[in-house]
Amino acid sequence: MTDVLETPAQAGRWTAQWKELYAEVITTGLCTGCAGCVVTCPHDVIGYEHEEGKYKPFHLEEELGLTNCAHGFGESGGCTTCTRACPRFRAWEPAADMHLFGRVREPDEMGGIWRQLLLTRAADDTQHQKGQDGGFVTAMLSWLMDNDYIDAAMVSGVEDDDAWKAKPVLARNKEEVLATAGSRYTYCANPLALREAKEQGLDRLALVGMGCQTSSPPIMWDRKAGKVSKPFIFNIGLLCSKTFDDAIFPELFEAKYGLKKQDMVKMNIKGAFQIWMNDGSFHEIDLKECHKWTREGCKSCPDFAAEHSDIATGGIGKDNDWTLTIVRTELGEEVINRMIADGVIISRPAQEDEVAMKLLRTLSIVSRRRWPEWADKAPTVGVPPPKKKAAAAPVEAEPKPVTEAPSETPAAADPAAEPPAAD
Repeated sequence: MTDVLETPAQAGRWTAQWKELYAEVITTGLCTGCAGCVVTCPHDVIGYEHEEGKYKPFHLEEELGLTNCAHGFGESGGCTTCTRACPRFRAWEPAADMHLFGRVREPDEMGGIWRQLLLTRAADDTQHQKGQDGGFVTAMLSWLMDNDYIDAAMVSGVEDDDAWKAKPVLARNKEEVLATAGSRYTYCANPLALREAKEQGLDRLALVGMGCQTSSPPIMWDRKAGKVSKPFIFNIGLLCSKTFDDAIFPELFEAKYGLKKQDMVKMNIKGAFQIWMNDGSFHEIDLKECHKWTREGCKSCPDFAAEHSDIATGGIGKDNDWTLTIVRTELGEEVINRMIADGVIISRPAQEDEVAMKLLRTLSIVSRRRWPEWADKAPTVGVPPPKKKAAAAPVEAEPKPVTEAPSETPAAADPAAEPPAAD
C-alpha cells in the first residue's frame, strides 16, 4: 500500500504546555535548538545557552523542577506558547504546509512544495564577491530593506574576538548585512536576535535560518500563538544537512592539518570541506573525517530543503558562483520577480544544473530518513527505502587476463555533506 499524506483534521483546543514539550522534544533528540520557544515565551522563563554541547532550551524557574512551569498548569489552562512555536512538536510538517500552501506535500515532493526553481546570483559585484556562492541572500536582504518590506534581519554574525564563532545578530542596514555575509558551518540560533529587535521597537523582520528555524513562524501562525509571531515578515531558509560543533576547529582542522582558525578567510562545502587561508593556500578535507563533530541537534532533523520558508537557498551544485533558489510562497514569488525586474539579481532555470537538481532530491531524502519512526509520520511519507548494496562477485580461481585499463569510477558524493550555505 502506498503511503499518502492526509490533510490534518481540525484541531480542538490547544492545551499542550512546557511539560509536554520537555518530554516529547527536548529530551528525545528531536530538539534542534532553534530557540523558537525561547524568543516567543511571553513570560521570559525559558533560557538558552548558545554554546557547544548545549543549544537547548531549559526552564529558568529551577525551583519548580525541569518539567514544571508556573505559567502552564493542568489540561484546562495555562500558557501554551512554547508548544505552539516548536517546529518539531507533534504534527508540525502538515500544520505548516496547510498554513503556507493550503495543502500538504505530495509523497514525491521530497524537497517540499515550491513555485519556482532558479539559479541566482547578485548583480552587484561587492555583494557577489562578499557573499557565499552567488551572494543571493545578501542581495535579497538589501533589496527588502530598500523596498520597505522589513526593518531589519535576524542573521548569523561572529564574535568580536573570533571571526568563526557564530552568534545571532540583528542587521539593520545594508552595511550590517554585508558585514555578516558568508557561511559559518557551526550552529547559530538566529531567532535569538528577536530580543534585540523588540528592545529597539523593530517589528518587521526577516529571519535567515536553517529549516529547523524557518519552520517555526508558520507553525506559530497555524497554531495561533498570538502577537509573538507578528514580527516574522519574511522567511529565508538555508539548505542544510547538518552543522558542526566548534570543537572541529582545534580538534581536527588544527590538530591534524595545522590549519588555525584565526588564519582562515573563507570556507565552503562542495563534496569536501573547503578552507581558504590568509596565506593564499587552499585545503580540502574529506567530509567523512568531519562527521564525528556533527552537532547533536542535527542528527534527527528531516528538513534539508528549508521547506517552510518563503524562499530557500543554498550552494549545492557544480558551480560555486550560483545559488540554488527555491521559491515557495506567493510572497516569495512576488519578491523574486521584482528583484529580477529591478536587475538586482541574475537568474536562470535551476534545471540547467543537473547536479544541483539531483542533490536537492538526494539530500532531502537522506535527511528525511533520519526522522525517528516513533515520531509523527508526516516527514517520512513517500521516502524510498535505502537501496540494498549489491552482493560481492565471487572470486574466480584463475583471474582472467586484463586486456584494457579499468575505467575509473568516481567516488559517490557524500549525501550528508551540505550544511547551510548562508550568504
